[in-house]
Amino acid sequence: MIEKYEKFIGEHELDSLFKIAERIKDLSILHVNSTKAGGGVAEILNRMVPLMKELGLNVDWRVIKGDNEFFNVTKSFHNSLQNGIGNITEEHFRIYDKWQELNLSEIPLDYDVMFIHDPQPAGLIKFKKGNNRWIWRCHIDISNPYPPVWDFLKKYVSEYNASIISVPSFGRDDIDIPQFIIPPSIDPLSEKNKHISETTKLRIMSKFGISEDKPLVTQISRFDYAKDPLGVIKAYKLAKRHVDLQLAYVGSPATDDPEGEKVYNEVIRESRDDKDIHILMLPPYSDLEINAFQSASTVVMQKSIKEGFGLTVSEAMWKNKPVIGGNTGGIPLQVINGVTGFLVNSPQGAAHYTIYLTRNAKVRHTMGTNAREHVRRNFLITRELRDYLMTIMYVNERNSV
Repeated sequence: MIEKYEKFIGEHELDSLFKIAERIKDLSILHVNSTKAGGGVAEILNRMVPLMKELGLNVDWRVIKGDNEFFNVTKSFHNSLQNGIGNITEEHFRIYDKWQELNLSEIPLDYDVMFIHDPQPAGLIKFKKGNNRWIWRCHIDISNPYPPVWDFLKKYVSEYNASIISVPSFGRDDIDIPQFIIPPSIDPLSEKNKHISETTKLRIMSKFGISEDKPLVTQISRFDYAKDPLGVIKAYKLAKRHVDLQLAYVGSPATDDPEGEKVYNEVIRESRDDKDIHILMLPPYSDLEINAFQSASTVVMQKSIKEGFGLTVSEAMWKNKPVIGGNTGGIPLQVINGVTGFLVNSPQGAAHYTIYLTRNAKVRHTMGTNAREHVRRNFLITRELRDYLMTIMYVNERNSV
């Protein structure tokens, strides 16, 4: 299957993946995160791990366990790390540490290279065995964290051999370990990103009550305050005063995000008076449906107020769609303002550019073409795979001296 990527990246780049993999083929590698489905981390690992295996690597993926109490704690950690505020007690830290220990029976810690994704399993490092290499892959914005939570996590992160962040601004000068910048990526061959026929697209839009006769604005996101779903609805309502639009806000549940149901209910209340607002909670792995929504959209929005990276931006851009994105986190790496879309800081700004793009087909086409090429060059999974392999090689060789 990996040979199918040659049409996107060329023979030379594909060959380099095999050459790098050859240098680390004797290492065992384990990825650990907190959910098999829901969110960008699980999505990347679902595609990345099989590709690593195709390159001949000995790689596995495990998911930590936790109850609602634990995931409420880690969600509060997540929010306080990204927002810089919080209401965290010593009990939160006790619960976190308890579940790190409980996961010892679930997660083997003797792989040569341990990839630990995000804060939820970061504390496993205290049970490190032998001289294996540990890499903390942080997918969220930790540039301005709530100090009590960061100080707690920092004592674990500092024990890692290296960390990976998505954006340069997420780097920390208070941990003395190598920090690599590796933006996330999309898989052009996945069901979510492959080309689909017009018939399939129209069938799915009809199934969900989306009209062919009105421009469609879509945001694909978790039901999470950081994604600003209420701001998306406000932007839509402002734009609708000038253009007859319809809005789709499409999300899926995630087992490690207990706050999602609360946000979903707020969004439903805010949108119930407008038949042109479609709020959809799709099951995990609804990739074909998400593909159809992005492909059928006139404009795609990702109006986050905090964001680690925002893979849905690259997904939409790959489908030749200009994106209106929040000016935060990894979104500005993807949305080049005025070239592949527009960056905004308010619902009013999002409304303004929604009106502009829906009224200007030529601009949409040009930006969409730019957007797809920008993703091809920078945000396909083969580039991220290569970066991971290089990081493994560096960390292994550096710690073997």
